[in-house]
This record gives sequence, C-alpha cells and structure tokens, in this order.
Amino acid sequence: MGRKTENSGQLFQEAQRYIPGGVNSPVRAFNAVGGKPAFIDRAIGSKVYDLDNNEYIDYVCSWGPLILGHARPEIVSAIQSAAEKGLSFGASTKGEVEMAKQICRMLPSMDQVRLVNSGTEATMSAIRLARGYKGRDKIIKFEGCYHGHVDSLLVKAGSGATTLGIPTSGGIPKSLAQHTIALPFNDINQVRRVLQDHSREIACIIVEPIPANMGVILPRKNFLENLRELTERHDIVLIFDEVITGFRVAQGGAQGLYNIKPDLTCLGKIIGGGLPIGAFGGKKEIMQYLSPLGPVYQAGTLSGNPLGVSAGLKTLQILSNQNIYKELKSKADKLTEGLLAVAKSAGIRVTLNRIESMFTLFFTGKNVVDYTSALNSDQELFARYFQGMLEEGIYLPPSQFEANFVSTAHTDEDIERTIVAAQKVFNKLRA
Repeated sequence: MGRKTENSGQLFQEAQRYIPGGVNSPVRAFNAVGGKPAFIDRAIGSKVYDLDNNEYIDYVCSWGPLILGHARPEIVSAIQSAAEKGLSFGASTKGEVEMAKQICRMLPSMDQVRLVNSGTEATMSAIRLARGYKGRDKIIKFEGCYHGHVDSLLVKAGSGATTLGIPTSGGIPKSLAQHTIALPFNDINQVRRVLQDHSREIACIIVEPIPANMGVILPRKNFLENLRELTERHDIVLIFDEVITGFRVAQGGAQGLYNIKPDLTCLGKIIGGGLPIGAFGGKKEIMQYLSPLGPVYQAGTLSGNPLGVSAGLKTLQILSNQNIYKELKSKADKLTEGLLAVAKSAGIRVTLNRIESMFTLFFTGKNVVDYTSALNSDQELFARYFQGMLEEGIYLPPSQFEANFVSTAHTDEDIERTIVAAQKVFNKLRA
C-alpha cells in the first residue's frame, strides 16, 4: 500500500533528543520488531491514523482499554461533561462513589475498592496491603506474569523452584528482590513444594489469571482452583491481577469466567475508558487495614480523577449489557479462525492462544503454556509478520509477547481485510 513514514520518522529522531529511546514506554520503540514507530495523530472506531495519514485497523486498542473502540461518542461526551465542571479537585466526588459501587456490583469478590492512578500502582498497593495484613514479607509471583514496574515484581526465578528472586532490572536492590519467589506459570506442583517450606513467610500469591504479557497464556484445568485451595489452606492472600482481563474476558473478569473469588483484585485499563486509572479491592476485613482505618498507608493526589472516573463509569455501564460480550466473541471467532486458516494454507506453523476477545499468534508448532514455551517461538518470523501487516494497514502489538484485542468497533469488513492482509503476508513469509 506504499506506507509513508517521513513525518513519523522525523519526529522519532527529534524525540530521541528529549526522551530516553524516544518513547515513554519501551515497547513503543519497536525494538522487538525493527523499524521506526508510527506516531499516532488521531483515531476513531477501529482505526488509527499516523502523522503521515496512514490508516490502520487497530488491534492494540491502547493495550486493551478500548473494548468499545476509539472515541466512542458516549464516552467522549461523558469526559467533556466532567471537564466542564473542573479537571481535578484533590477532594472526594460523587463519581468516585458511583464507580466504586459499579465495580463492586460487577465483581462479587469485592466488598470494597480503592481507586488509584495506574495498574502498577494497584498491584504495588495490593501487595503492600497483603504484607501488612499478614505481617509477612515474602510473595510468590509467576514467570512471565507482568504486574507493572514494581521493584519487588521485576524478578525471575533462579535455578531451583525455591530460589528467591534476583532483579531483572537495574536499580532494584537484591535485598528487596529476595523477598520474591518466582515460579513457572501453570505448574501447581512447584507451588505446593514452595509452600511446604515457606508458607509461614509468604504474605500473598499474585497472578494474572490469564497472562497476557508473555502473549496470551491460558491457565491449565484446575490451576487457578488449586491456587485458591492452597492459599486458603496456608492462610495466604490470593491476588488476581486483572488489569488486562478485568471486564475484558467477561463482565465479571477472569474470576467470573472461572468462578473463583480471590482475596484481592487489581484493575486498570478498561475501568478508565481510555484514560489513566487503576483500582484494587477485595474482602472488607483486608481492605480496612488501609489508612485512614488501618496501619497500611496508601494515598494518591489524583486518585479518582473526575475525567477518568467519568470515562470508566460510562464504559462499565455500557458493558453491563451481556450481549456486548457475545458480539465480541463472534468477531474474535471470525478473525482467529480466518488467521489460522490462511496460516495453514501458506504452510506457516503457528499456535493461536485465545480467550474471548484477546489472543496471541505464536510462530511455533508447539503448545505455548508458560514463559519458557513462549520464548521458544520464532520471534524473528513474528517481526517479519508484524512489518508485513503494518505495510498492509494492520496495526498489531509490536512484540510477540503481547495480546491482540478485538473491540466492538471492529466491523466484518475490518476482519475480512485483516484476514486477506494476513494471507498476503503469510505467502511472502513462505517464499
């Protein structure tokens, strides 16, 4: 289609003078796929447009929040109405209460919820709360599950199942990271072995119930149920990080889909309707350990910002209609079945992991069930696929290890165009 890149290229060069790497979040730099990033100028519905006026069908959807598409009129109107009353007050508002009530209605595991400003802030606060509630220091996380750039969560496992974490980012003290035990996702036996030796030291287990930051990985049968049973038996707080899956895979999130009640849940993305927001909540007896009621301090000047609350509340109200999830599933069915069919016809080996309206296409013929198997996919082939799709006007996440998202704004025509584009790209990859 002869994609133009002059304006984006020039701006990226200028950005690198003033912003580290030219981006404000690393994956935007396209390092994993090569080339230079497109700088987006505007968006509407299922489409985004860059500074060179290239049009793309968007499957990033702002990394998940835009389940209703870009610039949905009802949400834009809600933001405008809120902005006319003032942008921020540093004081309580009626909208915060309405948002809290709506979240607690839609997630039965939540007795109380506190609004924050990002998913990272939500997971950080939930872990601090769990540690304060239990009076213990150590936590368990799973390899490949990303919970934001929290110091104690940017770690990976050592050589043994019970090896304590070592930092995978500069700037994190080893003494802090050593309170984190990282285990393979989907391996419940490893969890059992660790709890035999360390259960009295562990405050919480935090998990993405459906990981989406090593690509979409589905939990094995009974893995989440067993986590719930083990944490209850050993008196450990179970935290579901549903920043991505919350209100994306179902009205009640992954916990509703699998009928499991965690002790605490972390939210973000969709609950802001496209604006920055986060939240964490759960059992009342735990949440009341937060200040000003309890000894665990947490605060935020812009928490419950009126604009984010207005956008998120309107989004959640729209999502209260269960027919929307049926519509999303139907669109995702058509898209993923088409992608698999054209990959097969081109002789390209792929594995597609998908749950409802989120999916990842891995370039491997083997099952992808955890971080190790995800890393074994062909990342070079994915990069070529990404660049080919970009040239065809399809905007995908610029990393093999991210989720694609379908929105209600994607039309049958969008999906057909995407499948046709993929067929062209797969044929080129085969050649």
